[in-house]
Amino acid sequence: MVDVVACAEPPEWDHCGHKADTTDPAACRGICVSDYTACLRHLPDADRATYLSNLSAGDRIDHRGTTFSTPLLSALLQALRAGDGRPTFGEVDFSYATFSESAIFDRANFTDAALFNCSIFSDEATFEHATFDTAWFEGAIFTSWTSFSGATFEGDVTFEGATFTHAWFPYVTFNWDADFAGSKITEELVLEGATFGNNSMHFGPLICVKSAVLRDAKFRAPMTMEIAASNVDLQRTRWDASATIHLRYASVELSNAVLSAPVALAAHPNRFSIPTYPHGTREINESDLTGDGRSVSVTSLRGVDATHLVFTDVDLSNCEFAGVFHLDQLRIEGNCSFANPPDGWTRRRVIIEEHYWRALNRWNTAPPWGWAPGPHHPDPHLTPGADDLAVTYRSLRKALEDVKNEPDAADFYYGEMEMRRNDPKRPWGERTLLALYWATSGYGLRVTRALAALGAAITATVVALMIWGIPAGDPPPVQSIRGPLPSGHQIDVSTYARRPGGRAPGPWQEKFSRQRAERAARTALNSVLFHSAGQGLTRPGTYIEMASRLVEPVLLVLAAFALRGRVKR
Repeated sequence: MVDVVACAEPPEWDHCGHKADTTDPAACRGICVSDYTACLRHLPDADRATYLSNLSAGDRIDHRGTTFSTPLLSALLQALRAGDGRPTFGEVDFSYATFSESAIFDRANFTDAALFNCSIFSDEATFEHATFDTAWFEGAIFTSWTSFSGATFEGDVTFEGATFTHAWFPYVTFNWDADFAGSKITEELVLEGATFGNNSMHFGPLICVKSAVLRDAKFRAPMTMEIAASNVDLQRTRWDASATIHLRYASVELSNAVLSAPVALAAHPNRFSIPTYPHGTREINESDLTGDGRSVSVTSLRGVDATHLVFTDVDLSNCEFAGVFHLDQLRIEGNCSFANPPDGWTRRRVIIEEHYWRALNRWNTAPPWGWAPGPHHPDPHLTPGADDLAVTYRSLRKALEDVKNEPDAADFYYGEMEMRRNDPKRPWGERTLLALYWATSGYGLRVTRALAALGAAITATVVALMIWGIPAGDPPPVQSIRGPLPSGHQIDVSTYARRPGGRAPGPWQEKFSRQRAERAARTALNSVLFHSAGQGLTRPGTYIEMASRLVEPVLLVLAAFALRGRVKR
């Protein structure tokens, strides 16, 4: 990497030194033009005209350290125009040059190595539809509008350590390696429609204070990308080979991207670093970016086929999943977070579209209970319905189950059942059954709710047995057996009927006694755990016990399932 600080040092080449004095011994650092003792800027007019008239398209030129005004650069480009009207360079070296005014290299053809290392562009710089063989812009400083729109880089290009105010690269073609390591864009990087060609590439790491726009870009070879930016726009990008995208700070838009090979998008936990000569690394300064660098969010996957997509440690709390194909094959790894319901609702992971759906203005009031309204609120036709959300939750549940994350998948099962319960298109009987399932155990996922329902059922059984089920006294003996024992003692055994019968006590004070409460509790617990009460009951009591044997074991099983669902690995 070329150190930008070196731009201020005296040059190593034979330089012009125009107006040198004791305060600035080097003065003008422009390299002397061949056969002259001054740089191109400070040549006498006649000598400059002679030099330019001897140039032809494809010549090798060296103007390191030279300061160019717009007229001077235009004169140089005119001298190098080929028959097709394009300025054509052979090997060219503009390292440490300063372009004090607009630098227009549009349609220039660089047929050999083009060096702009540590050059300074004080005004706009455009290389639109230019063609490069290989190019170096290491440490270059672009202080104004910079455009490489439609440019083609046939060989390697490096912008390592370059600084841009606004970098505009729409529909650029990179046929080989494009190195932006350590670059910094203080405004916006636009690579819309760019083509990254046939060579595997490491793109970045680079800092983009605002947005990095790669919308409609095409990636034809394996790619490793490292970007720290506020926003990264990957809409309608096409990935024909595998890619790994490491991001920091960014909010990512992926809608309608086409993924023909595995693409992994991950939040990078540490600052990006670049190699330093001769060995070691240097962290990139991220001070212009705000927030937590480890927080990377995805806002939309609409229209994406998720078969080859992998997310690791990204925030999906505002991600729209509607319109995703093969969502069940999305791989969600690491610590990926989702949205939460408002306070007061059952704590679980939800998708943002459920917020939109629940916030619909159904009662001519403000959005209910703190659910976030969607971008098209309150139009129900532009908001996914309960049936769509049920499908989305089912797919996400399967995606987590496939990576053995069943405890977190349970939240999406809960969401799926919620959507089915609230879907007006489903039969009334199914919705009623789901409502009972929700109320008694939270769809078999809420341990405390299932235990509370079981406790309520047992309590109701005990009270009902005390009022109607337990007779006032023991039933009369059916048969008495008396006889001697071998020890000589007498035995007296009476058997009692267990068939329904007996009389329930009349006054309320007789119904609620300690003895009857104990008998009722024993009957209820035995019916839950052992299906055997061992108590003589009245006819209503028999039916109460039958209902208890049917309902309460089911609630106990649901509680066990809910507990298992939370601890299963």
